[in-house]
Amino acid sequence: MFLGEAIEAFLQYADGIKNLSPHSLKAYRNDLSFFLSSFPEKEKKILFEIDLVDLRSCVGLLSKQKKTATTINRFICTIRSFFLYLYRMNILPNNIALDLKTVKIPKKLPRYMSDSEVDALRRQPEKKELLWTERDRAIFECLYSSGARVSELSNLNLRDLAANLSSAIVTGKGSKDRKVFFSQDAVDALKVYLVQRAEIIQKNEVKGEALFINQRGGRLTARGIFYVVNRYSSVEGTNKPVSPHAFRHTFATTMLKNGANIRVVQELLGHENISTTQKYTHITKEQLIQTYNASHPHGGKNEL
Repeated sequence: MFLGEAIEAFLQYADGIKNLSPHSLKAYRNDLSFFLSSFPEKEKKILFEIDLVDLRSCVGLLSKQKKTATTINRFICTIRSFFLYLYRMNILPNNIALDLKTVKIPKKLPRYMSDSEVDALRRQPEKKELLWTERDRAIFECLYSSGARVSELSNLNLRDLAANLSSAIVTGKGSKDRKVFFSQDAVDALKVYLVQRAEIIQKNEVKGEALFINQRGGRLTARGIFYVVNRYSSVEGTNKPVSPHAFRHTFATTMLKNGANIRVVQELLGHENISTTQKYTHITKEQLIQTYNASHPHGGKNEL
């Protein structure tokens, strides 16, 4: 059997039997088209002639083209699925892709803000008045002081708030509830906003449960909060674009930098695994090294 024929048979199987999504099928087809094109006289390439060296050469070619590790690993997963299919269908006597290893994906540190950056962004709603000043200030204060995910904040209802507004119950991943806390600045901002919120609800004659709403009284979605943060962090505001998640990353970094127990931070963030929280310890270590290198007369050569 020729390689091209085997690829078409596999794609038909993936579509008809495995019922993959159009997006997944497109990714499979793109990866296998690249695989086929990497061979001379590709239309006549005999399937039985392909070995592990050929597979690794394709991976090397992607690397030379400076494809990302994620793209390369997707290609490898496609090739593994393809050759597993060939083996299970008794088209090939063995699965030559078993020893094809994925590449290591570089760890990226979360984007967080410095103290001056987060303070500047928190002041933008009152300074610029781009959208709804009181609401947007409350959003920023709540994001920063609670470490809540943007979806968790968007889904908050009035009944989820404590009577004194100093905490709330949010529903995180896996539909798990946890308690988050709001600083005094957040509480003060919420008090001012809630007065205007009530006026908007009455004006639009809607029954609003959502804590954060738009000008029509409807729930402010996670996408809406992204838009708010983008407006104030873009060229109209601080000109240092960030996403709402930067508040969460900044919250975690600040807590650990100031000596909070990592298990406590894990609980506050709603992380199921401690390893997810530990990535923020790398940030604090990086800060220590940078501070030492900048401040000590013999600094400048230390690395993580």
